[in-house]
Amino acid sequence: ARHLFSDPAEVEALRGNLLAWYDRCKRDLPWRALVWVALEPLLSPALLPAVWVSEIMLQQTQVATVIDYYNRWMQKWPTLQALAQASLEEVNELWAGLGYYSRGKRLQEAARKVVSELAGRMPRTAEDLQKLLPGVGRYTAGAIASISYGQATGVVDGNVIRVLCRLRCIGADSSSPAVIDRLWDMANVLVDRSRPGDFNQALMELGATVCVPKAPLCGECPVKQHCQAWHRKLFGKPPKVPDVEDCGVGDCPLCPPATEPWDSSLGVTNFPRKAAKKPPRAMRTATCVLERRGSHGAPEYLIVQRPSSGLLAGLWEFPSLPLAQDLQEEGEREELADHLQAWMGRPVAAKGLQFIGEVIHIFSHIHQTYVVYSLPLDGDVTLDPALSPSRWVTEDEFHASAVSTAMKKV
Repeated sequence: ARHLFSDPAEVEALRGNLLAWYDRCKRDLPWRALVWVALEPLLSPALLPAVWVSEIMLQQTQVATVIDYYNRWMQKWPTLQALAQASLEEVNELWAGLGYYSRGKRLQEAARKVVSELAGRMPRTAEDLQKLLPGVGRYTAGAIASISYGQATGVVDGNVIRVLCRLRCIGADSSSPAVIDRLWDMANVLVDRSRPGDFNQALMELGATVCVPKAPLCGECPVKQHCQAWHRKLFGKPPKVPDVEDCGVGDCPLCPPATEPWDSSLGVTNFPRKAAKKPPRAMRTATCVLERRGSHGAPEYLIVQRPSSGLLAGLWEFPSLPLAQDLQEEGEREELADHLQAWMGRPVAAKGLQFIGEVIHIFSHIHQTYVVYSLPLDGDVTLDPALSPSRWVTEDEFHASAVSTAMKKV
């Protein structure tokens, strides 16, 4: 109980302070435009909820990067019907460079389900959104329901986790299911009943702009008087009531472990605490840029489509082959030559592959090294139609295709 919000007067004061700050200081973001936030449910149930698109794009991606993608998306597909009728290829092309490509695919799948199975009407509660729409988890459902449809339900994302852990000195592993459940309980207690969407956005905005991971701007924080971590930083220990320091004597699941006591040099950034991340696994991939002279004299390059599931599903890439980590360059060339031979139906000399260099790209869980080769071709090449879809493209057509950032680096 010492870590929770149990005083109704404090909850009311925190709401008022946070919303007043948000009204003064909120960022001007396109998905917060009045027509989408306040009037969208009244205008037409067929409109594609702006907050849904923005929240999916903002997963694992910074606001500054998302804005242009969001604007292009809403201009191209402003309604659920328009998005449902789009092809996955079109979705991948617009999403190219934003990363985590399955997000766009699931967004379109969900739009198709709304149009074909739900008579074109979006579910309007967090429970129904999460239950009925693919790709909509607990957080996204809460965001859509509170911001678009006014349901008084909380949200918990990375920013909210950080704010709540500091407000209540929660020092247990913030990624553990038990702690996450407690944080959801807290968010649902705190959310303002009359302005749930604004309150949730304010809490996230606070974490994104003031209560940041490093060097938080505590002096500018509108709720610092409610923050136990700030009190502890300021006065050397938490306030007398509740005495969070004493809380750690028992088996409190929210206190920092005894082996990781408060570090006065860190101040409020003692919180939140997370379990150490596993290092990304290393992978090596041989990639070959096959080049031919096109009918108009411009160079053309062969790209092939990746499988419809797994990493970078459905995207296009230069012919590529995963390599064993301990393979020497000669072995890499031979394996790549055999792989290309299967594509072209004719022998490929390993010595004819020209080594260009290596490209490193970091995915969330993979440290990927692309070993890049090139192979100029004379005359036409017949590709085996039984293999993955493939096509020849000019450089401009390549950049307009659904290709990953990694392939653009290649």
